[in-house]
Amino acid sequence: MLLSANPALWFLIVAAPICIWAAWSDMKTMKIPNKSVWVLVLAFAVTGVLVLPMQEFLWRWAHLAVILVVGFVMNMARMIGAGDAKFAAAMAPFVALPDAGKFAMLFSVVLVLAFVAHRIARATPAVKRAAPGWESWERRDFPMGLALGTALIAYLAIAATYP
Repeated sequence: MLLSANPALWFLIVAAPICIWAAWSDMKTMKIPNKSVWVLVLAFAVTGVLVLPMQEFLWRWAHLAVILVVGFVMNMARMIGAGDAKFAAAMAPFVALPDAGKFAMLFSVVLVLAFVAHRIARATPAVKRAAPGWESWERRDFPMGLALGTALIAYLAIAATYP
């Protein structure tokens, strides 16, 4: 561990722009770019090794593997998209294991709020004019990247406020 500040603060700094990119792309094209998944994994790899004790850093890779398997099963059951599964897996190492339950609760709230906000936005002519041609305005599906990215940013912002 080379950097002594709260790891969540460092993770927030590197992950927030990637989460915004994924959410934006998902709303615009209904796809989360594979590049955003790889960049998020790389961001954890570089930042994590600098801010976490080595044992914790290595164990957090298991979070990625577990969520990837769960996500692929959910994708095969047509519950979520493949991009959503991959992005959720890339997010997983950023969440401390003791916080997994809290993150699940936070994600549940963010998911509902993001869904409602998205539905209101797409029903608002001024918003649709500001972002013309976005696929998520026309499709019945929900751009889960909006909820995933927002939840990780919120979690890291909250975690960064605690010592």
